[in-house]
Amino acid sequence: QEQLVESGGGLVQGGGSLRLSCVASGMIFERCTMSWYRQAPGKQRELVARIGSGGTTKYADSVKGRFTVSRDNAKNTVSLQMNGLKAEDTAVYYCNAEEDNGPRIGVLEFWGQGTQVTVSS
Repeated sequence: QEQLVESGGGLVQGGGSLRLSCVASGMIFERCTMSWYRQAPGKQRELVARIGSGGTTKYADSVKGRFTVSRDNAKNTVSLQMNGLKAEDTAVYYCNAEEDNGPRIGVLEFWGQGTQVTVSS
């Protein structure tokens, strides 16, 4: 069964750092584009960072220069290093996997349960 399990959230002061991790199971991790999304209260879920199967990365403008996404295919893990945290980074952060199974099956999408990040000002 496919599963994504996030860890590393918590409470941190403004300017501090946190590292989120997401371990994938039940999927072919090397085929997956991995992303981090976040959702703050009363707001829509938004893309924070993405890393493709080949390592190409993409970031939301609001986190460029502060957050770094990385992956370890040997450990089926994607991480998000968050530095210079701001109060507006407070949200539930979700891990997302898009597994490319070719043209016949297509792309399967999976979500983690989310981890809370709270930044005090």
